[in-house]
Formats: sequence, structure tokens, C-alpha cells
Amino acid sequence: MRSELLQDFQLRELIADITTPDELDAHLASGRRTAYVGFDPTADSLHVGSLLPLLALRRLQQAGHRPIVLVGGGTGLIGDPSGKAGERALNPKEQVAEWAERLKRQVRPFLDFDRGPHAAILADNYAWLSELDVIGFLRDIGKHFPVGAMLARESVKARMGVGISFTEFSYQVLQAYDFMSLMLLRDCSIQLGGSDQWGNITAGVELIRRVQGRAAYGLTLPLVTKTDGSKFGKTESGTIWLDPGKTSAYEMYQFWLNTPDADVVRFLRYFTFLPLARIDELAVITRQAPEQRESQRVLAREVTALVHGDAATREAEVTAEALFGGDGNAKDLSVVAAPGATLRAEASQWPLSKVLKEAGLVPSSSEARRLIQQGGVEVDGVRAEKIEQVLSAGGHTIKLGKRRIFRLIIESPRV
Repeated sequence: MRSELLQDFQLRELIADITTPDELDAHLASGRRTAYVGFDPTADSLHVGSLLPLLALRRLQQAGHRPIVLVGGGTGLIGDPSGKAGERALNPKEQVAEWAERLKRQVRPFLDFDRGPHAAILADNYAWLSELDVIGFLRDIGKHFPVGAMLARESVKARMGVGISFTEFSYQVLQAYDFMSLMLLRDCSIQLGGSDQWGNITAGVELIRRVQGRAAYGLTLPLVTKTDGSKFGKTESGTIWLDPGKTSAYEMYQFWLNTPDADVVRFLRYFTFLPLARIDELAVITRQAPEQRESQRVLAREVTALVHGDAATREAEVTAEALFGGDGNAKDLSVVAAPGATLRAEASQWPLSKVLKEAGLVPSSSEARRLIQQGGVEVDGVRAEKIEQVLSAGGHTIKLGKRRIFRLIIESPRV
């Protein structure tokens, strides 16, 4: 590879598929290019599974190219069938619009939006998809999509047994139209995405060739999996979100700290900007002294700082060290307080589920009740048996699952 970007991607094993490798390499090596990644607002926050494409845009910008973050305010109203076993529930228009705005704010810290010709661009496909004329769209765009080719897409074939609506079947056409729209509006010639987006990306490349007679390129990133068979980005308490209100810096730090030895070096290549020589050094340490968990600590520190910032990461490190020390065993719990975990009670006793929710240890009261019902909550060393359990004022040690331990302080209610 001649281009700096593809060299880095190749060495970090970040390439799953490329439409035309030699042509894309020459394209990137011969000048500043514009590339985009799309994120549909299917929730009010991105999660750690969204980090790989988001950080790919950051790498692209560092290599001197221009990134576009496309928030799918339009396609989010339709739903991508990729990776889904059944039809998505269609969310209300107002909710999708609200989620889209949240995602726009959330991606800003990851890229530089103020750096002249390299400045990142934030776009929303609702701007052009909402203005489409149905008849004109079918005549001018729809005729370029052979039904046989559309049915052959993996995302469609996987759903033929259980059924797929025309709404979701049309998603690949809309994403292809997005690619062409960004080429016309921003001279965007490259689309990046997860490996499950290969069919949608190649549909856009082909549409641009047919309608515009121009070359466009696609690159997909590998699907992130864990070698132990567990799902990446999931823990006992649920999804690891990028929103600090849904997943704290401490929880984020612990998630990466718990990475198995078999995955940690690969994740260092994927999710950090450390030089590859430094990652090779950490790989040696992991092989020779795995009990030190040095690679895991570096991974947790680097990624948590990207998402939550340096100050929150330092606080998470201090808390983790106080709780677990260097040997992974909890200690001195009475002096450890989870950040922001001091509550003022409204009554003499608070329901445990409300305490968990108000302290920010779980995203919702329903999640708190689920954890209690499944026996996943301990209070002061005793497993909570009933949803109706209440806590009084004072300090309490809360354990969620096997390793998430917090010190809560409930202040007495005002008289």
C-alpha cells in the first residue's frame, strides 16, 4: 500500500473488504480525499460497537483526509435489515429526530470540526431524503437497481425465511443514494463501514458509476468478536454506551480492563492510536507476564480517555485501583465512593431500585428491577432478594454482578 492511511489500516488488521484495493490506494495516495461513515439513530446513544468506524474516521483525518459523519435522520425512520433476525419496530418521527441530535453532539469530541480543509463535516440525510419525489426517485434512481442483485444481498437473503417488508428492502437504495448525494454535495468518494454494510456500500459504488460515471470506493472494517464466544460490547448489566449518563467512565474502564488476554493485543490495534511498536512491546508483556495485565490497563486507559476525557479516566483508575488493587481482589471498600454517588433521600427509606437508578449505576429502574430479580445485586455483602427492598440513610456498598462494586452515600432527608 502506498497511502499512509491504508498502510496503517493494513498493519492494524482493520480491513475486511475493499471494492478495488489498488485503485483506492492510488486514489488516497494522490491527494486529499473525503470519506464518510453513517450512523442511524436507533437509540439515544452510540455504543462501543460504534467506536471502530468512528475511530476509522479519526485515523483518516490524521492522515490528511476529510471525514464526514452522516447521521441517518432519514434512514433511521426506515431501518437497516443488516444483522437483524426480524423486522425493526418503526420509532416515532419525533423520537428519531431527538436521537439524531444527541448523536450529532456525541460524535463531536472524536473529530476536529475546525481545521480548515481537513475539518470534519456533520451531515444528516433527512435533509435530502425528506425532499424526495417518489415518482422521480423511482424513475431516476430505482431503475438502476436490478431486483435479482438486491435479493442477493446478504442482509436480504438472511431475512427471506422470516420475511422482509418493502420498507426495509428499500434501505439499500436509500443508503446508495446517500453516497451519491454526498459525492455531489461534498465530493465524497469513499464510504467506510462495518463488514455488515458491504452490500449497502457496493450498491452506492455501483449507483454512482451508473448515474454519474464516476469512480467511488468502499472499505469495510472487521466485525469485532471476542475469542471466548461472548458478545463484544455487552456485560452483565447490558450494553456499554458512549453516553456517560448511561455508562460511567468507571464502567467503561472496567469493561476494557476485563478484556481477555487472547483479545487485548488485537483490541489495542483496533481501538487505540498507540504506535504499533508500543503495541508489540505490550504483546510481549502479555505473553511473558499475563498476571500483570499491563496491556489491559493501557487499553482501558486509552479508550476511556477517548470517550470520557483524561480527568474522568484518572478518577476511574483511582477507583479501580482502590477497589481491586493489583491482584484483582476487592479491598478497602468502606473508603471508596463511586463518582457522583451521594444521594439526598426524599424519605427515611428509599427503594433499592430507585437508588440504583438515581445513582447512575443502571440506565433505568426497569434494568435495576431485572438485576435484583436475577440475583445480580448485593447490598453490604448480602444479596438482594426482593424488588421491594429499601435502603436507609448512610453509607452502603453495592455490588452489581461479579466485579462492579460501588460505595454509595445516602444523606438523610431534609426536615
